[in-house]
Amino acid sequence: MFAFSYFHPILSLIAGILILIIPKLLNYIVAIYLIIFGIFGLVYL
Repeated sequence: MFAFSYFHPILSLIAGILILIIPKLLNYIVAIYLIIFGIFGLVYL
């Protein structure tokens, strides 16, 4: 669970930077982010 907590802020930061650079990526980044953390949430439930 520690690794999950560690990577969450890093992925959020990377996603935020990519959205600022290329705003068209917003939909894809949000969708991928939600899918990945939804899966992690279910696996580590």
